[in-house]
Amino acid sequence: MLEITLGSAMIYYFASHALDIKPKPANAVYYTELADPRDKSFSRFHRETVEIKPALENQFRGIVRQAYDYSCGSAALTTLLNGHVGAQLTEQQTMEGLLRFGEYNRIVERRSFSLLDMKRFVTAIGFESGGFKGEFSDLIKQDQPAIVPISYAGFKHFVVYKAYKNGRVYVADPALGNISFDQERFKQIWENNTLFLISVPKAQQKNLLALQDADLRHVDDATINRYALVDAQFSTDYMNKIADKASTMRRVIDQNKNSDTYNQPITTFMRLYYKRK
Repeated sequence: MLEITLGSAMIYYFASHALDIKPKPANAVYYTELADPRDKSFSRFHRETVEIKPALENQFRGIVRQAYDYSCGSAALTTLLNGHVGAQLTEQQTMEGLLRFGEYNRIVERRSFSLLDMKRFVTAIGFESGGFKGEFSDLIKQDQPAIVPISYAGFKHFVVYKAYKNGRVYVADPALGNISFDQERFKQIWENNTLFLISVPKAQQKNLLALQDADLRHVDDATINRYALVDAQFSTDYMNKIADKASTMRRVIDQNKNSDTYNQPITTFMRLYYKRK
């Protein structure tokens, strides 16, 4: 009995030390595939760690998402302050600052914040800022993010302009996340050609709103319009298989004289059909 116990302990010890067991990283999954036969490997299978993230996390990367349907202004300003200035504010803190230093009564009346409210709050925390009006060329020459008002889907909205590249305008939208518009489309929805800039010394500027590879993966508007309302089409064989899985199986005698199983027991599927009155 003692020999068995000692043997088991030794097997466990050598097995645990021989195998390279590493802690599993957070947000990671493993997949296994056959190794390339051209690769001189001692293992038949190749195992690799792949880190995954929710799509929503990347969609709102670097953006403070608006908590209320009327708070796009405070969320856009917080996004700009955090991503460009380097502040670490929450939307709630920005809203409290806008209410304190902005035109309180008008804010309550219109249930939104103005560029003047933003300027007063930014001045109160020690930075120079201002609203300007210019052409599209003026916006892209700034080489820095800016808050721009747009009129989109029937609503007036604040977004943060991030960059312009290859005919597309990339913005941080507090409601929709990182999105982009065709240049001409952006010019149509840009409200009064207005932009709001915060002046920050070059050495203090942050690049949390800089373009990344994920931002460049977009679907053009024409493709969206073409396929957004198209119903998915499935093959008849596929639909029959789905229907068979939901039906009741029964054993019957094959009565089809042209069948290879004529006069033999076969399995059939009895489906239920409902007819509207």
